[in-house]
Amino acid sequence: MVWGVGVIGAGPGASALHLPTLERLSDRFAVVHVSDSGSGRAAALASRIGAAASVGDSALLADPAVDVVAICSPPDQHAAQVRAAVAAGVRAILCEKPLATTASDAAEIVETCMDAGIPLVVASNHLYDPAWARAKRHLVSRQSSVRAVSASVALPPNGRFHAAVTELPDVGGTSRGGAPDLADPDVAASVVRQLLLGLAIHDLPAIRDLAPGFERVDFAAPVPPIGYAVGFRSGGVPILLTAVMLPDGPDPVWRLTVDTDDDRLDVEFPPAFVHSGSADIRVRLGEGRTTTYRRDRADGYLAEWLALADLLDGAATTEYHELLDDALFAIALADAAAETVRSGAST
Repeated sequence: MVWGVGVIGAGPGASALHLPTLERLSDRFAVVHVSDSGSGRAAALASRIGAAASVGDSALLADPAVDVVAICSPPDQHAAQVRAAVAAGVRAILCEKPLATTASDAAEIVETCMDAGIPLVVASNHLYDPAWARAKRHLVSRQSSVRAVSASVALPPNGRFHAAVTELPDVGGTSRGGAPDLADPDVAASVVRQLLLGLAIHDLPAIRDLAPGFERVDFAAPVPPIGYAVGFRSGGVPILLTAVMLPDGPDPVWRLTVDTDDDRLDVEFPPAFVHSGSADIRVRLGEGRTTTYRRDRADGYLAEWLALADLLDGAATTEYHELLDDALFAIALADAAAETVRSGAST
């Protein structure tokens, strides 16, 4: 069966990620409706694929051709749109990360989906990347204790993430040129929180997989012009998150590093909005040998939609509690890091 997909949101996530991925899965899914908030981008995207277009989510959710909803809107709209999709009786939901921006919203919408029996996938493409599954198998086979984890991100300017921190509805502090005024503690705290829930969120489910049980933030700071440095502990493991976006910076890097008793494992993910296959994995063993795992042609975007197809076909079941725990882990970290920045309480 080919499932009709309605895409809420017509920004880069929809146009560069989900629509091209769904074209590769035309035997399972077909985009039948695209909506936006009034930008006009939905009509442009829909016209290319013969889909309907609308403004807002009401017409899309009322469209009988829509079986599955992909929520690709700004994060603060996710919770309301998941609730609306459930109320409309859709067959399944794929929601872009983060699932929600508050703990109460996350708990409510997971419970709502679970009570309605509606399959839910959060688009955590790094967690779904086939290379991450191989990395986990390596760690399990070695039976070594995880001693430290770091996630390092260096990206060129990206409109999606810049918008998240230069449009601050709750603080409004900007310096000359429109950049956030990182000297203002409230603005700096908001920037770090939004970047953790917009950028670091790519890696947090995988990190929680290795070190569950968030404990505390040791330090947190914004990195100009846009970025962060956050150190925290989870499950007794020290974890370092760093990210920066520079106009004339180095080549893009997105690396997750895991140090164990015996070796170091580097997972190099492709930059965001790029379809170039799975991550690269390199393992440096304690005895001096280095092993490189093969790349897969499939990426995490493809894998997350295939996971949703399995849920629709009854070949798998939604792990609602895992989705909620991932969301609560990220929100707890973001809240604690923001408070650390605001109070200047880094240790």
